[in-house]
Amino acid sequence: MKRLLSISLATVFAAPVADAETLGLQLYSLRNQLEADAPAALAQVAEWGLTSVEGGGNLYGMTADGFRDELNRLGLSLPSVDTNFEELRDNPMAVVYKARFYGAEFATFYWIPHDGNRGFGEADARAAIEVMNAAGPLLSDHGITLQYHVHGYEFIRFGEGTLFDLMAAEVTGGQFQMDVYWVRQGGADPLELLQAYPGRWTSLHLKDRAHGTPDTTTGHSDVETNVVLGQGDVGIAGVVAEARRQGIEYWFIEDESSRVLEQVPASLRYLDTLLPIDQRSPDSAGQ
Repeated sequence: MKRLLSISLATVFAAPVADAETLGLQLYSLRNQLEADAPAALAQVAEWGLTSVEGGGNLYGMTADGFRDELNRLGLSLPSVDTNFEELRDNPMAVVYKARFYGAEFATFYWIPHDGNRGFGEADARAAIEVMNAAGPLLSDHGITLQYHVHGYEFIRFGEGTLFDLMAAEVTGGQFQMDVYWVRQGGADPLELLQAYPGRWTSLHLKDRAHGTPDTTTGHSDVETNVVLGQGDVGIAGVVAEARRQGIEYWFIEDESSRVLEQVPASLRYLDTLLPIDQRSPDSAGQ
């Protein structure tokens, strides 16, 4: 069974319905620290007891070999590698090579190009559907699952549903990563969306949103509205329970705020409360 937490937290994610859940960190959370001192920032991830990260799109001044060697030295795996719309559209084989280089199971892109003044529309969604359905099978042939990370603007109304409903119906070449913050930011309910599309979510970004934050469908928000898991309006406990029930394996904490170094440890402590005490090991029960 895969473990991404220190011994005091490991049993929190031993779900009865899944072989394992793997908790890691999206490296964008530490972008400022990585820019200043990449080896020290990666070491911080390991010090938190995590053994997995999502990233690889930005090497923060290191060579690809040097970045991978540092991950290996620290015992950090990279199951989900970053890519982008243009790379998938123009050179999907490069995505294959990058994912295989890191031993990643997933290649994830985070943005669909669109005119910010006009807003995200049907043509933009259909462009992403086309790219995913073209690139996804190539990646799949090499053992890699293509994921699109929803970013809030997909929940603009379309027909009797939303543009996300259109994408979920017509994407056959990949799956979706739910960033629970951005789902909430776009005006949708993460728990309801998980329940509406079981089997389409292959990983999660765990991120909470400050109470009172106004919804937007621009894909942009104040990063300082990222709060400690469990302190916001996303409903993290319900999301975690449903994700465990569905057997979603990969979960990545993401915290874009300036308080990331204080908030990630607090978020880990909160996650440690979500397993009933009688299901914990003796080592974790007293934490």
